[in-house]
Amino acid sequence: MALEITDSNYKEILAEGKPVVIDFWAPWCGPCKMVGPIIDELATEYEGKAIIGKCDVDDNDDVASEFGIRNIPTVLFFKDGQLVDKQVGSAPKGTYAAKIDALL
Repeated sequence: MALEITDSNYKEILAEGKPVVIDFWAPWCGPCKMVGPIIDELATEYEGKAIIGKCDVDDNDDVASEFGIRNIPTVLFFKDGQLVDKQVGSAPKGTYAAKIDALL
């Protein structure tokens, strides 16, 4: 299961030094419902190698604002605390997995 990313914990998570993947979503977003289960699967598959989480944009304005999230779903990929890639809109699982593999 993906980690819940919030306004209060995202800076700590990014500072941990592991690759981080954050799925920005909202409960009312149709495409987000397609991406959500993929993110959960990837969180299980990459456990211990990368931190994979979800951030509800309705409840966490600070994180979404800091990273300029305008469309959801948007998945951001971080290495060493720095944003290195992103995927806007839904994509197949292989697309996300390839981007995570590039971080490792």
